[in-house]
Amino acid sequence: MTELHELKCEACHAGAPKVTENEKIALLATLPEWQAVEVAGVEQLERQFSFKNFKMAWAFTDRVAGLAEAEFHHPEITLEWGKVRVRWWSHSAKGLHKNDFICAAKTDKLFTAG
Repeated sequence: MTELHELKCEACHAGAPKVTENEKIALLATLPEWQAVEVAGVEQLERQFSFKNFKMAWAFTDRVAGLAEAEFHHPEITLEWGKVRVRWWSHSAKGLHKNDFICAAKTDKLFTAG
């Protein structure tokens, strides 16, 4: 079985289908550190990553930005001293699409790869 981090994002368009509630539950089960949150009425995936200092958090932010460009799917990234919060969602779907779960899994891989 192909793991989420091995998949590529598909091009999204206006009105792209959101994941179903059952799909969301199954996909979140593979991403235990992530949670679905609602921000301004839009469901998003969110995780906070911790680091020993600002420089390490900044370097991780740069790696996530590189991932976003490679996948042409862009998150909200909040950088603070010793922590980075990443939120993935699909603007065109106005919520969660499979791409968001793929990118969350790829973000986890970046974090564990250091």
